[in-house]
Amino acid sequence: MGLTSTTLLLFTIEVAVAALGATVWWWPALARRHWRAVLGRIGMLLGSQLALLAVIGLLANNYFSFYSSWNDLLGTGPDAPVAVRAAAAPAPAPGPSTSAAATPGTEPDPPNLPVLPARETGREPVNTAGPRDPQRVGEIRAVTIPGARTGLSTDGYVYLPPQYFQLGNEQRRFPAIIAMTGFPGDAKALITRFNYPGVALDEIRAGRMRPTVLVLMRPSPAMPADPECEDVPGGTQAGTYFAKDVPRAIAATYRVATGPGGWGVMGNSTGGYCAAKLAMRHPEVFAGGVSISGYLKAAEDVTTGDLFKGSQQRRDEADLLWRLRNLPAPATGVMLSGAEKGDGDFRAEADAFTAAAKPPLTVAVASVPEGGHNYTTWIKLLPAGFQFLSQRLTA
Repeated sequence: MGLTSTTLLLFTIEVAVAALGATVWWWPALARRHWRAVLGRIGMLLGSQLALLAVIGLLANNYFSFYSSWNDLLGTGPDAPVAVRAAAAPAPAPGPSTSAAATPGTEPDPPNLPVLPARETGREPVNTAGPRDPQRVGEIRAVTIPGARTGLSTDGYVYLPPQYFQLGNEQRRFPAIIAMTGFPGDAKALITRFNYPGVALDEIRAGRMRPTVLVLMRPSPAMPADPECEDVPGGTQAGTYFAKDVPRAIAATYRVATGPGGWGVMGNSTGGYCAAKLAMRHPEVFAGGVSISGYLKAAEDVTTGDLFKGSQQRRDEADLLWRLRNLPAPATGVMLSGAEKGDGDFRAEADAFTAAAKPPLTVAVASVPEGGHNYTTWIKLLPAGFQFLSQRLTA
C-alpha cells in the first residue's frame, strides 16, 4: 500500500477504531491492582494512542504532501537526477505585453531617506570539509537588516563567498541572492538544513555559478504574521522591505551590486511564492526568481489576516497566473521547481504558468520525478536554482 493511498488510510482508521473498542471492552478486566493488569492497561493506552496518531499523521501528510511515498519518507530508493527545461515562449506580439511598460521604472529614494546598514551580530561556520579559511570557503555573518523605507527589521545571515576575501577583489562588487525559507521558518535552517552556503560553494568551485553573496532570511519581517511579501494597505509593507530596504541595507554594509541585473531571489514554499512574485513585480531589482515548491496565489488564512482590505484588484495582482494573463510581461526570469509526483499540483501549475508566459519574461522548469513538500526534495533542486540565477545576474 502506498503511503498516500486511500487504502492505507482506511486500514489505519479501522485499526484505530478496533484498538479503541478493545480498550473500552477489556478495561474492566484490567482494573485490578496487579502488575499484569497495570501493564495491560499501559499497553492498551499506548496501542490506541499510536493508532490514532498514525491516522492523524496520514491525514496531515495527505493534505500537506510532506512525503509522497515510503521511499521519500525513509530516504530510500534511487536518487533520480533533476530535469531542467526552458519553457518555449511564443514570439512577441504587438501590444502592451511587449511595450516599455513591461519593466516599470525604479522609484527613486526620498532625498532624506537615511542609510541604515545591516548590523552584524555574530558568525556561523560554513558547513564544508577542510580548513575554514574565508579565502577558501567564505564566511557567514549573522545580521539584523533594518528597513529605512518601511521601518521593518528582521534577523538573517549573509554568506560572503571566498572570492570576497581574495587579493585583487578589494573593490569588486558581487551579485547577490535573497534566499527565503517557508513560513514560519527560521533563517538558520537555510544553513543547518539546506546548507545554502555549502551548496553555493560547490557550484562556485565547479564553475556552474559565479561568486555570489547570499542573504538568508525568513519570508516575514512581521512575525508571527505572514504578509505573503505583500504591501498591505495601512499595514506591513513586506514587498517594499524585500525589494527596496534589504538590497539597500546590504549594499551599505557589503560590496554587492546596486544596479539592474545584480540581484536574484529564491525560496521554498511561501519563500518560493515570494521569490516569483518579487521578481515579477520588481524586475528593475531582481533579474530572476526561483520558486521551489512554491504556489502561485497568495494564501489567506489566520496567519495572513486581511492582506487586501477588500480590494479584488489587489487580490488578483497577488495571483501570479492572473498577472501573466492580464498585465504586461515583466523583463525578468522565473524558474518553477518541484516534484512531478507527490508535491501538490506542481506539474499542472507549472504547465499553466508556462503556457501563459510572454516575452520578455523567460521561464524555466526544474523537477524531480517524485518527492514531497520537504527538505529532501528542496535540497535536490538548489543547484538548478543557483545555476538559473547565475546565468541571469550581470554584476
